[in-house]
Amino acid sequence: MILSMTGFAAVAAELPGVSLAVELRSVNHRYLDLTLKLPDELRASEAGFRETLAGALKRGKVECRVALNRNAQGASALAVDAARIGQLAAAASEVTRAVPNAAPLTVNEILRWPGVLAEPTVPPAELAQRAGDLVRQALAELAAARAREGAKTAAVLEACCAGLEAQVKRVLPRVPAVHAAYNEKLAARLRDAGLDPNEDRLKLELALFATKVDVAEELTRLTTHIAEVRRVIGAGGSAGKRLDFLAQELHREANTLSSKSVDTEVSQAALELKILIEQMREQVQNVE
Repeated sequence: MILSMTGFAAVAAELPGVSLAVELRSVNHRYLDLTLKLPDELRASEAGFRETLAGALKRGKVECRVALNRNAQGASALAVDAARIGQLAAAASEVTRAVPNAAPLTVNEILRWPGVLAEPTVPPAELAQRAGDLVRQALAELAAARAREGAKTAAVLEACCAGLEAQVKRVLPRVPAVHAAYNEKLAARLRDAGLDPNEDRLKLELALFATKVDVAEELTRLTTHIAEVRRVIGAGGSAGKRLDFLAQELHREANTLSSKSVDTEVSQAALELKILIEQMREQVQNVE
């Protein structure tokens, strides 16, 4: 199955006192372009996150955003450090003995004293591990989203292949008749000019002119390229560059077919081929 380069995934987890969220966004790009936006607490993990993402993705412009926020649960789970309060009370008593007129500490001042209120925290190593787990989880969801988009793209490409095949089959039976009509047209012009088309030298010239409008080789190559497109789609994996090359080759053959055409129906078929190939090229740009 081919993979699209377009996808989105978002996962989150609640930790003691904080919430952790990871978002992955991916769009088409010629190469793999990773952008990471991390909180300061996870800067040291950037290299590991890049390695994880680069190991799973081959192409695309990918943005990984990790958010770390203090949550309401953390605010409601504040704990008072009794030992710290005891130390503060002892210090206040010494101050009162030295300065009897000093105002006593208020409850608000005590609670605001550094170290009195202990907020629930996650150790840095555990935070980095949980963030890494979330990145891998988001990556799995992104891969699933890209696979779903890839399946849709494969269906469009298969429809394009069927359309190309139909146009080739439309032209192929006409090739002998087109050659015969073209030869007869050239012979008639020679007769009008007072020349004998059966003369050996002129017969050779007629054969050379006929070769210039022979499209059998282009039709054969078109058929071969269509079969290869289907094979690449079926093989799956990182197929975008190969499909892009095949689309260019298909376009080259369609152009040659159009330039050689001496028949209205063949010209119309060549135009339809170009339209279908352009649709294919647009879809291929989004394949990994």
